[in-house]
Amino acid sequence: MADLRQVDLSKGFSWPVRVYWEDTDAGGVVYYANYLRFMERARSEWLRALGFEQDVLRDTQGVAFVVRRVEVDYLAPARFNDALAVSVELKRIGGASLTVEQTVARGVTPLVAARVTLACVDAALFKPVKIPASILSVLEPVT
Repeated sequence: MADLRQVDLSKGFSWPVRVYWEDTDAGGVVYYANYLRFMERARSEWLRALGFEQDVLRDTQGVAFVVRRVEVDYLAPARFNDALAVSVELKRIGGASLTVEQTVARGVTPLVAARVTLACVDAALFKPVKIPASILSVLEPVT
């Protein structure tokens, strides 16, 4: 687990993403579904910054976080070679779920805004389970 004294996530988390040619569509802009990939990467890095590797959570605690719901607003397009920042901000902790807000921005210009609900599931059965106390103890001070 990371030393959280060195990682201040109280104001959210941001992960840089560069737009590659493969991310764009025939119109030269980022294909809409690729923003979901960018957000997934940022959430994975957010968990890593909190000290949680997803494969380790699966193997040691028997849990995984899966996307249950996504609400996305596409505000403006990103284009090839743009340098983007994808943010993650924890908004709600439920018994077996987390809700985060994510933004994909180019500089100060928001391009995509999303609200993502993650379910904590038994990694073998994919049935909802309570978020383990060891995870909650790290997440709750962040909110």
